[in-house]
Amino acid sequence: MLQAKTALITGSTSGIGQAIATRFAQAGANVVVNGFGDAKEIEDFRQSLENEYGIKALYSGADLTKLDQIEAMISEANEAFGGVDILVNNAGVQHVAPIEEFPVEKWDLIIGLNLTSSFHTTRLTLPYMKEKGWGRIINTASAHALVASPFKSAYVAAKHGIAGLTKVIALEGATKGVRCNAICPGYVYTPLVENQIADTAKARGISEQEVKENVLLAAQPTKEFVTSEQVAEMAYFLCSPAADQINGTMMQMDGGWVAQ
Repeated sequence: MLQAKTALITGSTSGIGQAIATRFAQAGANVVVNGFGDAKEIEDFRQSLENEYGIKALYSGADLTKLDQIEAMISEANEAFGGVDILVNNAGVQHVAPIEEFPVEKWDLIIGLNLTSSFHTTRLTLPYMKEKGWGRIINTASAHALVASPFKSAYVAAKHGIAGLTKVIALEGATKGVRCNAICPGYVYTPLVENQIADTAKARGISEQEVKENVLLAAQPTKEFVTSEQVAEMAYFLCSPAADQINGTMMQMDGGWVAQ
């Protein structure tokens, strides 16, 4: 379905972003992979996308907290593929601390990476989408784009900001064939979360199962993690003709968290 289209997915060297990049490649899209990690593992992933799905995959190691590197990444994508048809703003980082103890540099980092970078990637790719008359912008938000939790001031502020940005982009692109939506998952089982489980269990003196059930999944009525593959399927659906009239929405994937 996505043959001849190009998808740029930020934060796609692991977790949710990697699953989305894989799903889009499977659907025939060329992909631009972005993120940090082990150089060999990233190159192996990039090559696997090309070899398995017969598409072209480009890797950019751009640091999305630096505007010049964002601009260079978009320019590289435009040069390689002619433009970006699908933009997935997925890169993000987290830090947990009370407001009065929250490190200012962590606030700046989270707002910069989780929110401001999405503004820059959007403003740099939107003109091509409008000119072409088709484009999809998908923002990986969170249940925290809709509700708050204590000790996550920067993350919650950034994700609420993403929700607002999503709506504005949706309105501005509505008559130009551009659709913008946000996916709002609850806890997704990724390597990052897996590491947090072990660390939390040790810190609290409880079992890893207790951490999963009583800490991480306490707010999710299904008591089940969202999977990266489920988020990827939602992203793929939002690029399908069936989603042509879905615009400016927060697609909740939280096991009923926000329904409470």
